[in-house]
Amino acid sequence: THTHTHTHTHTHTHTHTHTHTSTNDQKLFNIASELLNTEKAYVTRLKLLDQEANKGTFPVDVVKNIFSNISSITTFHRDFLLPDLEKRMGEWASTPRIGDILQKLTPFLKMYAEYVKNFDKAMELLKHWTDRSPQFKAIIQDIQSQEACGSLTLQHHMLEPVQRVPRYEMLLKDYLKKLPQDDPDRRDAEKSLEIIATAATHSNSAIRKSENLKKLMEIYEMLGEEEDIVHASNEFIKEGNLLKLAARNASAMERHLFLFNNMLLYCVPKFSLGGPKYTVRTRIGIDGMTVRESNNEDYPFTFQVSGKERTLELQASSEQDKAGWIKAIQETIDIFNQKNESFKNALKDVEEVSKAELGKRAPRWIRDNEVTMCMKCKEPFNAITRRRHHCRACGYVVCWKCSDNKVALEYDANKLNKVCKDCYAILKGESVTEGKKKGILEAGPGAFTDSSIMCGFLQYSERSKPWQKVWCVIPETECLVLYLYGAPQDVKAQSTIPLLGYTVEDSARPADPPAAFRLSQSKSVHGFAADSEELKLRWLKVIRVAVLGERPERPQTDGANPGVSDNNNEHEAGTNGT
Repeated sequence: THTHTHTHTHTHTHTHTHTHTSTNDQKLFNIASELLNTEKAYVTRLKLLDQEANKGTFPVDVVKNIFSNISSITTFHRDFLLPDLEKRMGEWASTPRIGDILQKLTPFLKMYAEYVKNFDKAMELLKHWTDRSPQFKAIIQDIQSQEACGSLTLQHHMLEPVQRVPRYEMLLKDYLKKLPQDDPDRRDAEKSLEIIATAATHSNSAIRKSENLKKLMEIYEMLGEEEDIVHASNEFIKEGNLLKLAARNASAMERHLFLFNNMLLYCVPKFSLGGPKYTVRTRIGIDGMTVRESNNEDYPFTFQVSGKERTLELQASSEQDKAGWIKAIQETIDIFNQKNESFKNALKDVEEVSKAELGKRAPRWIRDNEVTMCMKCKEPFNAITRRRHHCRACGYVVCWKCSDNKVALEYDANKLNKVCKDCYAILKGESVTEGKKKGILEAGPGAFTDSSIMCGFLQYSERSKPWQKVWCVIPETECLVLYLYGAPQDVKAQSTIPLLGYTVEDSARPADPPAAFRLSQSKSVHGFAADSEELKLRWLKVIRVAVLGERPERPQTDGANPGVSDNNNEHEAGTNGT
């Protein structure tokens, strides 16, 4: 026993380092095993997506746009990466390394770039088809009820390829931390990490976008699916409860705000079990908005938000809450103005190529950094899903949706070139009237609101369809036309009504909301309702002149924007939307 103990003390230090190395080896083995196990699970779910894509249940073009290049991704993982990893784990004792295998992944990351780039569009399409087509919805529900799906949504599974690359990055980082400096696998592993990390940043931004869309969907449901807010260009920023101070009565009323990058939704809580939680009272555009503290002796923590549509006096729950709201709103306003500024400047500098020269002379290209959003559809650009493209005919910077056409250009030896949709129509000689009409609708209300004879929210119903809230504008430049927008910041009008020749009926039908009136001409009947009788009379005064083809006067008001009455306080409780 004695000698044994003696030797033991001798080898003590040796055993210590040996155990350290073996636990480290064990950790490296565990990381490699985790890589293999997650890869197996990943391939199972890829196969599920691939099978659905190729089953023939979806129309071919829908598959291409929703499932993108999932088949190539599946093939690579199923037939190459997974078998390689399985083989390696089987011979780990003699070849303990994964860097060389993951390096094989790097040339295939292009496939992921493609998938991630298409992801936004895929999610929008999925929502679009599920909303519009009962058959499509049934197919999706059928897929989701399968055991292999693990009762998760199709969207969840489609996010997997987006999340996979960041997972490789994480595992590789762990692996490199545990890998001895002089290990033969170090060079390969570091090289792989460098390339995979770059790809992961793209995926991460897509994941953030997907989380934003998920949040928009939740809010959309809270608002009873009434407000059209689920767009990739809408970014949720903040929400919370506040009290609204009314001008007339002393008691404050509970309100809920949702702040986005381009609008503030001012909502009233609905006290109902299940169903929508809030009703939108006003949608205030960030364009032209200001926010400031208000010094209200009687009410602490108050601040004022003032927009084109409405001014609100709000009370927060604490000094900290107030500061949080003011900061968030101010930052949103600043970012919005910055983007708008660069957009205006870009348009100012454009030397328009005249229609006659279109395609015959190379245009001056607008520089990428001069614009932050597509110069045609106004969608904001980003690095992955909406990149900048130049129209080779007019030089505008547009997104892929707006440059999805090719046409032969004379200045480029009649070769086919990418052009924007407007140049495509002109060069193809498509009826200009169609282009004209589009131009009219695309004049944003912002362009008119400042110089309008009358503007404001009205309830609107066409051919006895359900009533909906619309932003109406009669511009000074076209005083015989009524423009209808979904919201004051929309780029495009929903429709226009040329007022000349319409008959005005100032009598409400039994089912109409209060303060309703109607415009009719042969078969077409448009119903409108104002927030108050007084506001209705102001609109009618203008419309009655316009239907005769004469130029209406701007109604005189006490300095407020003519159509936007801010005496909404008295209707707060009464008009609970229709």
